[in-house]
Amino acid sequence: MEVREYPIRFGPVHALPVVHYRMEFAEAVRRSFETLSPDAIAVELPDTLKSCIEAGVKRLPEVSVICYETQKQDTVYLPIMPADPLIEAVRCGLEENIPVFYVDPDIDEYPMHREPLPDTYAVHRLGCAAYYDAFCRIAEPACGIEDRRREPGMAHALQQLAGSYRKILFVCGMAHLQRVRAAFDRPQTTPLGKMTRHGVGLFNLHPESLPEVLPEYPFLSALYEYRRTGLPEMPDRSRYTLRRKYGFLELFSSKEKSMTEAEVLDASVRWAACKTGPVKPDRQKVLYYLFEEAARHYRQDTGEAVSRWQKRSFFRFSRNYAWIAGLLLPDFYQIMVAARSCVDDNFSYAMWRLGSFYPWQREASELATIRIKGEDLWLGTTKIRIRRFVPRIKKHPVFVPKKRRLKEQRPGEFLEGFSDPSICSYPVEDILIEDFGKFLKTKGGVILSEQHSSSVPFETTILDGIDIRETVRHMYEGRVYVKERSRIKGGVGSVVVIYDEDTENKRFPYAMTWLGEHAQESDMAFYSTAPADHVVGPGICRCSYGGFLLSYPPLR
Repeated sequence: MEVREYPIRFGPVHALPVVHYRMEFAEAVRRSFETLSPDAIAVELPDTLKSCIEAGVKRLPEVSVICYETQKQDTVYLPIMPADPLIEAVRCGLEENIPVFYVDPDIDEYPMHREPLPDTYAVHRLGCAAYYDAFCRIAEPACGIEDRRREPGMAHALQQLAGSYRKILFVCGMAHLQRVRAAFDRPQTTPLGKMTRHGVGLFNLHPESLPEVLPEYPFLSALYEYRRTGLPEMPDRSRYTLRRKYGFLELFSSKEKSMTEAEVLDASVRWAACKTGPVKPDRQKVLYYLFEEAARHYRQDTGEAVSRWQKRSFFRFSRNYAWIAGLLLPDFYQIMVAARSCVDDNFSYAMWRLGSFYPWQREASELATIRIKGEDLWLGTTKIRIRRFVPRIKKHPVFVPKKRRLKEQRPGEFLEGFSDPSICSYPVEDILIEDFGKFLKTKGGVILSEQHSSSVPFETTILDGIDIRETVRHMYEGRVYVKERSRIKGGVGSVVVIYDEDTENKRFPYAMTWLGEHAQESDMAFYSTAPADHVVGPGICRCSYGGFLLSYPPLR
């Protein structure tokens, strides 16, 4: 049965019950506004915050936060974000010059109700009306002392508006609508509440706080914002890469403008927005495109591709994890856990980097910038630890100060490190490679010795030890067998390691020979990816080996 998405009408009021901070209901508010063409808009927000709310809405898509203190010195935070249905209603009214009225009485303490609501993704499949019908049948909204003050107050404000406007779009929380509707049919008095509130401030939210503060993860909020006024232009993904790719001459001229990380991530958001199509945004498709772009960035970062079986495992794992939590689709934390569990920590980081990206948020703003943690907003936060590299056990532990990964402060900054035409290897990595070569030499000698070893019956000496396998194999003889290894004369002079033969010379076109700088280093010849394909720091390139040769002693 097809369910129409029209607000619930009583008198001139067209009420749209919503779940706060959910994209599906923000989209429903926008579509209802376009369909209804109301004369006025009423929202479940206090009039004492009107000036700050409208100032924050005008700053969108930049996210703002309203802060004030209660009489008990508790700090209240009200985020102004694009994927919130109440903010979307205010935004539509301001853009179309429709009067917006804030009908919720201002009280100091708002109740912290957590009704067992169905996953809001059901709105995309069933519609708002069917979702609200299911909520009314299943849920029993709690009604505290504060709600008994607020709901008649909202009904009184709607009664006052009903005498002046023919079509009033009323957006309120789903738990309040039934009682507000019942109170609307009865005479109401002016509610008790604050007429003014002092000490209210509007602040810019720090970009690093977005993943914790936004109920809809930043990638989803950015995609909603891009699609809000029509699909953006489809970007050419081949032009956007996290690898700093330059030609040979550009490395030393430093004149070409490179893509910053923010530009690459922004292109991924715009690509996903275009791929979701012109219809209502589908959260399931958004997750799929988030995975696709994160996998592309993961391959650019590490040179490794996400396999099909890992992709299947990710979506199966995340789906089951969501079902256990009573959801239809996973939230951002569950997405991160699935990425780490089904691929690795590096992929989980790539997923977090893209999923927490919001193109418009700046650290420097005309407003003061504040940092907020999820605990400050009474959200149920959970931490996840991402270890991007497997730690190497050191013989002598050394304290290494924690450093943030370098990022370009301006396009082309990393190229400034290539002004000197000389190149060298990194000593720390040289030690790792030489240790690996020594291990291979020892291992090769052991393997050659084992190939020339033999097992003989025990007579007068156990030689190189009892051979358990041969003894068990000849148990019927009642004899013990011992090993006799032949010593290989000479040593290993060169070590050759082939990871990828690359017979077509396409994946690893770069070849070079290093000469050892001292007696503890070997001469080295290798073929790899081009250094200019991945610049990761000032004068630092990252390459992937196809194969290499280590020759001892050096400078022969």
